[in-house]
Amino acid sequence: MFFIIGIAVVVGAVLGGYLIEGGEVEVLLHPLLPESIIIVGAGIGAFLAGNPAHILKSVAANAPKALKGNPYTKTVYMEMLMMQYEIYVNIKKGGLLALEQDVNDPHNSTIFKKYSTMLHNHHAMDFFADSMKLLVNGAAKADEIDQIMDQDLDVHHTESAAPGAAVNNLADSMPAFGIVACVIGVVITMSFLDQPPNVIGSKVAAALVGTFLGILMGYGVFGPLGKAIDQINAAEAHFYNCLRAGLTAFGNGAAPVTAVEFARRNVPNSERPGSGELEEVVRQIKPR
Repeated sequence: MFFIIGIAVVVGAVLGGYLIEGGEVEVLLHPLLPESIIIVGAGIGAFLAGNPAHILKSVAANAPKALKGNPYTKTVYMEMLMMQYEIYVNIKKGGLLALEQDVNDPHNSTIFKKYSTMLHNHHAMDFFADSMKLLVNGAAKADEIDQIMDQDLDVHHTESAAPGAAVNNLADSMPAFGIVACVIGVVITMSFLDQPPNVIGSKVAAALVGTFLGILMGYGVFGPLGKAIDQINAAEAHFYNCLRAGLTAFGNGAAPVTAVEFARRNVPNSERPGSGELEEVVRQIKPR
């Protein structure tokens, strides 16, 4: 939502200042289509040429996230902490094998079904459930699980950085393609030098619109989009770290409430529930 508001402010401020200075909208609109075709078309072409298919798909998947805003709110974190507590307290009551079926098939688990936001976050659920399997099945020690999760996070960080970097590269190229459009406009203007000044001036103005559009789209649209994608993916990394902190703490022998406190301390301050607030909620959770 803030991304859309921000873009609206950018466009409104630029056009508002232009009109206050006595500019005419028609001067911008007349060359808008051909200049946009040159700049956007060249930018998209370079974007396709410079990125493999999986990054293109990742950009397509991440762009809507930037429009919606950060999905990892305090409510989502609270649900994740509650889920961890219920998992750990059930293990304390019935042993590790009591959760074997749950971690092997989370979508049919009576525990995981209670936490729909977490359940429908497929990447986070796989990250947590696959790591829990190692603990439940005794296939790895707690420190080994921590190392595996750390490696998983490294891969996730590398992959999540790619779409934002690709969009930022596109943003950097927009002013250059704006210059290309401007140069093309100047070349066209050269064939009108025998025309009256008002005709030549119109052609020069059309050429300069290309530079204007390239800079505006680079720094006012695609640049913020790339930054927004990076911030959303950074928030996702925090969420994963909370899952890792809680699980490894429990695997090392911490009590369920202590393990969840380890996870809570990894929540960003802006979304972190208070210790008393969390304790009050988890007290209501009983093992099945």
